[in-house]
Amino acid sequence: MEGAITASHLSTRQYSRVVERRVSSIGLDPKRYDTHSMRRTKAAHIYKKTGNLRAVQLLLGHKKLESTIQYLGIEVDDALAISEQVEL
Repeated sequence: MEGAITASHLSTRQYSRVVERRVSSIGLDPKRYDTHSMRRTKAAHIYKKTGNLRAVQLLLGHKKLESTIQYLGIEVDDALAISEQVEL
């Protein structure tokens, strides 16, 4: 079966090709939708919906909260204030 995804792990390049094919198949420009932009968009949506910066940090695999703040492009003071309000 061509294009089937098996239960084994995909390499970064394989995953990129899957995303490129899927994006193209729905008529979007694959140059505008890569794996990194999709990762960033999902993280931003989770943060906007929940305000839970720590959860986003865990999902992204960042060791430092400051890295997540920078990745999302939010103001440090705002992010830290929100983070202090959320307990995990």
